[in-house]
Amino acid sequence: MAFPELDIAMAAAAAVACAAGLMRGFAGVGSGMLMAPIFVLLFGPVETVATIIVMEIVVTAQLMPGVRRDIDWRTIAPMGTVAALFMPAGSWLLVSLDADAIGRGMALIVLGFSAVLLTGWRYEGAKPLPASLGVGAVSGVLMASTSLGNPPVMLYLLSSRDSSVRNRANFTGYFAITLLALIAWMTATGLIGWPAVLRALLLLPVFMAAAWLGGRLFRKSSEQLYRRVALGLLICVGLYGLLR
Repeated sequence: MAFPELDIAMAAAAAVACAAGLMRGFAGVGSGMLMAPIFVLLFGPVETVATIIVMEIVVTAQLMPGVRRDIDWRTIAPMGTVAALFMPAGSWLLVSLDADAIGRGMALIVLGFSAVLLTGWRYEGAKPLPASLGVGAVSGVLMASTSLGNPPVMLYLLSSRDSSVRNRANFTGYFAITLLALIAWMTATGLIGWPAVLRALLLLPVFMAAAWLGGRLFRKSSEQLYRRVALGLLICVGLYGLLR
């Protein structure tokens, strides 16, 4: 069992993990999307996914006590469960279809909806179960096929008039379900090895500290700032998916 070397790559990963932790603690979402593009270059795709999900599940556990009372479980539980069930379909698409084409198509959708939300439009109605299940299915497929599984959920939740407190809590609850499913699936298929776990353990202190600081900054922020940060992240992810 080789221990990850403390080299320039790990130093760069720690800097990225710090920025990602701030985003996760503040917005409740976005850390994986910030880490993945850099980690892929440093560690390779399989190691990247394994390292990130180990880090993410620990920080999700760290954030859950502070948000659990604000989670809309009637929406999040079925959405996360369906996402987990559709992850194998995403894996099939990954090996059967052009993943880049899927990712670019999703990026165009993300950019289009983000532009609409930036105009101030909000959905006034309730979140019907069929819509939540559909969003979960799309998210699960994309999570396993392109790593762009979060934008559909972000667009769905941010389009409502829910408060930033509710949205941040819902993102955290959704990750609790889907990350556990991903860890179980990747462990069962042998995709999580000790090097990735040890690398995650090395990066966790800075990631967790930054997430704690991000949470403190969130409590001092406004609804408007929260939505700007979340939508700005969506636009960056959409541009990355389109131009990569």
